[in-house]
Amino acid sequence: MDRETRIAWLVDHARRPRHRGKLPDADAQVPGGNPGCGDVITMYVQGQNGEDRLAAVGFEGEGCILSQAAASILAERVNRQRPTFEEVLAMSYEDMLDLLGRDVADARPRCATLALGTLKAAVKTVEMNRKLLLAGHTVADIQELRRAIAAQAEGTGLVLGEGAEQAAFADGSER
Repeated sequence: MDRETRIAWLVDHARRPRHRGKLPDADAQVPGGNPGCGDVITMYVQGQNGEDRLAAVGFEGEGCILSQAAASILAERVNRQRPTFEEVLAMSYEDMLDLLGRDVADARPRCATLALGTLKAAVKTVEMNRKLLLAGHTVADIQELRRAIAAQAEGTGLVLGEGAEQAAFADGSER
């Protein structure tokens, strides 16, 4: 895809996002943010009953065209492919940059990978919730634990989701 076509594709996804909105029966909703740009994304995930596979993904958010387009493109792909949890967690940030187009995404890797990092955090949340339920904890116990964790992070500048952190490359640069 040439640069002009790629930019038109990204703008279309930002203006007419696919799978934008809360999932009423979400197993997890996880916020993520990019404080450098002001992007905010919440990913909603629903697991397939009895399987470690995604049944549906939705998102809400505000921010730059790249972050919102990336969330839409990722949600569209995940809803079409219905990957396993393991496949989601194995998705590479480099592949996300390639998908969006390095000619555009390399300048803003944190914006480009925020949705993927937040999706991974949501999948990890579903996995942890399932383990806690199997260990005998109630849904109320899990919700209270999550509230306590969020309260400790409040006011610290801590951004939940791993997208912003993971966008940095091994050599410390941010292409």
